[in-house]
Amino acid sequence: MSTIDITPPRYRRRDHDGPGFLGRAEMWLDDRGKGAWIAAMVVGFIVFWPVGLGLLAYMIWSKRMFSRHNHDGQGRWAACGNGRDMGRDRFHAARTAMRTSGNEAFDSYKTDTLRRLEDEQAAFEEFLARLRAAKDKAEFDQFMDDRARKNAGPAGDNGQDQAA
Repeated sequence: MSTIDITPPRYRRRDHDGPGFLGRAEMWLDDRGKGAWIAAMVVGFIVFWPVGLGLLAYMIWSKRMFSRHNHDGQGRWAACGNGRDMGRDRFHAARTAMRTSGNEAFDSYKTDTLRRLEDEQAAFEEFLARLRAAKDKAEFDQFMDDRARKNAGPAGDNGQDQAA
């Protein structure tokens, strides 16, 4: 037996129509970042102070105000990459890498792999340094050749003009 929905249209849920006005406004502000939320709150305080207060309460309640994250517009929250957080993450990764797992075979494998990776990183950094040095030398040699041509060209012409 089928059921009939007798709820008046204005009280029905609109899941199939997508988000309502407030949902679309929230997504629009999220797409523009934390600054848009703050601007909307300031405008809300200027226009009608309870609106600004409501936006402030919502920002605090939803953790938009104090989080180090931004909404990426796809329904996900993406971390901001400021230097302090990245340094803390690197420190945590280094500390985790040095901690033993309790399994001697795995720990020796991990130590050997980390040592090999450090050696490869050092070799790559030396390679990059050699590339930079070679590029710098080539640029300097080109500068010196251009300078020698500029200095030799006018002096040779002036010498011929004076002899004639």
